[in-house]
Amino acid sequence: MKKIKLEILGLSSSQSQTGSFALVLGEIEGNRRLPIIIGMFEAQAIAIEIEKIIPNRPMTHDLFKSFANSFNFHVEEIIISDLKEGVFFAKIVCTDGLKKHEIDARPSDAIAIGLRFDAPIFTFENILAEAGIVLTDEEDEEEKMETREEAKVKVKKEKTGDDFKNYSVDKLNELLKEAIEKEDYERAAKIRDELSKRN
Repeated sequence: MKKIKLEILGLSSSQSQTGSFALVLGEIEGNRRLPIIIGMFEAQAIAIEIEKIIPNRPMTHDLFKSFANSFNFHVEEIIISDLKEGVFFAKIVCTDGLKKHEIDARPSDAIAIGLRFDAPIFTFENILAEAGIVLTDEEDEEEKMETREEAKVKVKKEKTGDDFKNYSVDKLNELLKEAIEKEDYERAAKIRDELSKRN
């Protein structure tokens, strides 16, 4: 069966389930979107990898990468492989250089791990046909007006550096360290963005 390549378009609070997030994947060569509802922990794991925030201690998915690297395993691709009664299934395809292995996983965990290995994400036509949302030309144009950077991750609310404009660079670095220690990655991203503006 032909695989269809996907990319992460956004991550936002779920309208339907409190405490959950909608991970939106988009067809690279098409206008279909595949929304997947994921938990808060997995959303955070995906968001901090996209934002390149380094936690002070390894998170579970970082630990998986270190473990895999120690045994010379590499993740080649992530496949959203099945959809049964509204539940998505995924496979992590990895190799040790000699043999390929497919590991069953939840899509949220598979994508969080795949991001850490820069692995591409795929699905199949039957899954997109059943669960995909087709954007109209008007919606597609509106989405294209937003840059890729703006569309990448939206966790809870838009990032603005406004709260941190009046702080010194030293104070911002202190706040950044504090936010990472408390695992407040949304705040850490805002502080990092403000520091980036000043460099």
